Amino acid sequence: MLGPPLLRKPPFAQVPLLAGAAALSWPYLRKPPFAEVAAPALRLAISNNNTRNDAKRVHIAKRNGMRYTCGMKPWKSPHGKENPMKQKEVSVDKLTKLMDLKVFTKDMDLKKHKVVLSDVNRPALQLNGYFDYFEPARIQIIGMVEISFINQMEKEKKIRMLTELMDHEIPCIILCRDYVPDEDFLRIAEEKNVPLLGTQRTTSSFMAELILCLSEELAPCVTIHGVLVDVYGEGLMITGESGIGKSEAALELIRRGHRLVTDDVVEIKKINEHTLIGTSPDITRHFIELRGIGIVDVKTLFGVEAVKEKQNIDLVIKLEDWKKDTEYDRLGLEEEYMEILGNKVVCHSLPIRPGRNLAVICESAAVNHRQKKMGYNAAQELYRRVQQNLNKNEDDE
Repeated sequence: MLGPPLLRKPPFAQVPLLAGAAALSWPYLRKPPFAEVAAPALRLAISNNNTRNDAKRVHIAKRNGMRYTCGMKPWKSPHGKENPMKQKEVSVDKLTKLMDLKVFTKDMDLKKHKVVLSDVNRPALQLNGYFDYFEPARIQIIGMVEISFINQMEKEKKIRMLTELMDHEIPCIILCRDYVPDEDFLRIAEEKNVPLLGTQRTTSSFMAELILCLSEELAPCVTIHGVLVDVYGEGLMITGESGIGKSEAALELIRRGHRLVTDDVVEIKKINEHTLIGTSPDITRHFIELRGIGIVDVKTLFGVEAVKEKQNIDLVIKLEDWKKDTEYDRLGLEEEYMEILGNKVVCHSLPIRPGRNLAVICESAAVNHRQKKMGYNAAQELYRRVQQNLNKNEDDE
């Protein structure tokens, strides 16, 4: 996307999905004609500029009629109903490409088969006829133990057990250690419409890799208006009202050797109770919007070392206008947090005033946060010294 003039012409004007993915992401795309052509299911309606003084109330994208705060409270529609978050899924076709798997059932449309759980199962008990508490939505992994057990079965029993297993509408079966299914196995899979895949990797290592991949693909996701930069290995997300200087601060950080992950729209996935990963929408990846200049391609201008695909979110800096009557934290003895998808992230409110070097302050905040994680807190050290000095004076008296 190089600006409105290009987007008004073919082929962009004829592709509403493309325009919809970008519409309302950058300020000049919030206006007609782009807002009208945006596909409703792809709208990323970034919250208006009216005021978000509390970090927990940073508004995030409106997708499919849903709006969330960082505390993930559902927005009630005008009809009085709450829109629940849609369950995420990944197609077996995409999983095959991500994990570099062989496909034995080549005539099957893998895009129609969906995986909705990140857990997997080794069906040793099921191959012996025990299906109590069996979860059919899990991917079934066939390893050396299961293969040797299947090979020892009589043909009739093997056919009966495999048929009973695939009657449960499982998403797919993956065979490890380069095992090739026999004719009966392949025939039953095709009859029951169950994708049969294979890999040469060992079962344990493949399962760990598969669970990690599924956890990332199926993780709860939310979109926040902000900038994400990798600063000394710390994922620093800068938020604040539109036009306050987030992109300019990110650009200066890039010039100082740090790496951009995303500008203006941060897609955040919750991998587990302690990990949030931020990435960029495909359509705006590596781009920064600078008021008065336009769109800047960071990867082209600064090289591949200046960009990064994804990054853990470790720290949030919330930029806000300086208010004379507001008291700001000057010691940092107590941490403030922003809640994103149920995970708490350390958040600092940074007042903006002419003459303040935002990039240096953000850089220092990232280094200080890294130091705290390593066990050293400068504020606590200062407090300890003050207390030690007071005790010393009392002893001298």
